[in-house]
Amino acid sequence: MAYTTQDVHNKVKKLLYSLTGITLSDNKDIMISNRIDKLKRNCKYSGDIMDLLNSIEQGNNVTEFINSFTTNKTHFFREDFHFVDLKDRVLPAFANSGTKINMYCSASSTGEEPYSMAMTVFKASEELGKNISASIIATDIDTNVLQYAANGIYRYSKSSKEFPSWIRPQNFFKRRIQKNLSGEEILIKVNDELKRMITFHVMNLSDPSYPFAKNQFDVIFCRNVLIYFSAEDQNSILKKLFKHLKIGGTLYLGHSENPQDLVHYVKRVGQNIFVKEKEIV
Repeated sequence: MAYTTQDVHNKVKKLLYSLTGITLSDNKDIMISNRIDKLKRNCKYSGDIMDLLNSIEQGNNVTEFINSFTTNKTHFFREDFHFVDLKDRVLPAFANSGTKINMYCSASSTGEEPYSMAMTVFKASEELGKNISASIIATDIDTNVLQYAANGIYRYSKSSKEFPSWIRPQNFFKRRIQKNLSGEEILIKVNDELKRMITFHVMNLSDPSYPFAKNQFDVIFCRNVLIYFSAEDQNSILKKLFKHLKIGGTLYLGHSENPQDLVHYVKRVGQNIFVKEKEIV
């Protein structure tokens, strides 16, 4: 049966939404074509693309499909003002009380965000002169990036501006040199102290419920991931996450995201920084 490129793209969009809840807009045709090529490479497949997509619809190569079509743009201390807020406003209370802070990173990607959270905890402990006990759960739907995050090895450039002035990378990473055809590159490996603070798990934000306890977290980072969902699904995700945030806990959203219906239950305390004031009735 004959089909058009648009038929293929529509099939991809339908599959991606059914499997992940992610919505692709109509201006993503070039991206979809590139990701189809990636999918075929990941599946080692050279046949008809519609046959492959039909096979995925039947439950085959689902992980490869998800890993091919999810976006993983991130870097250390992205939107660093959120980490400053975490360090200066949130963490001192836990240092003073000695209670453990439980945090959740809802889209860990290759790990830079949860490791930035962990570095912030260590820096606050240093500045306050008190050890802060912390636990970070980090999830993503892409198994490849989760493995990358768990490995904790990153390329590093001396001209990199990823790390704010108050963070010394040498305190948190081991430096190594790797030789390749183009010369040498610097790699940095996360130290064991940071790794011990974080656990990585596969999770789909579009699942009907999440495997956490009610009011489990003091802090939730949900940044630059809601933009991949429809407005209705963004609202649904936020309400599900909100159940797991304590009263007085902090929700961090990305620069182009908003709290949707949660606006009636939170207090804004900074740029896309929201404190939970009451439960949704």
